[in-house]
Amino acid sequence: MEENAAAQFERGTDGPKVIVVGIDGSDSSWRAAAYAAGLARRQASKLVLVYVQPVLPAGATMGAPVMDATNEVAEELMAEIRKATDRLQGIYNVRWEFHTLRGDPYNGMVQMADELKADAVVVGASESAGHRIMGSVAVRLVKAGRWPVTVVP
Repeated sequence: MEENAAAQFERGTDGPKVIVVGIDGSDSSWRAAAYAAGLARRQASKLVLVYVQPVLPAGATMGAPVMDATNEVAEELMAEIRKATDRLQGIYNVRWEFHTLRGDPYNGMVQMADELKADAVVVGASESAGHRIMGSVAVRLVKAGRWPVTVVP
């Protein structure tokens, strides 16, 4: 083995070290988070929960109420995550962190998965009819082909 090859990052060689899961408050995203938490616990991986705050398209009003609403969602998600981890304290030991950023959900998930060198990405199945046209975040992540992607119904 080359000396240089040993120092390079190798994704998922001994099981996943970092599992990134997208959450947005939908039922399918909570199921995805629960599934990913189970994987993280069994594999002794770090669980990274990511909420991408939507940004309205140019031309739409970006008033304070919209910004406050997306910040409120992030705070509610964090409160729910904290409640769940407090309930399970001592039963399951999972290392986790929560990230929130603004932007398009697909690009936000790609950015976080790349930055954190994710070994796996977990998302909930889309609950939106509009995704038949644009393609769901899950389908786009699978097509990116950069990480194993699990889509939880």
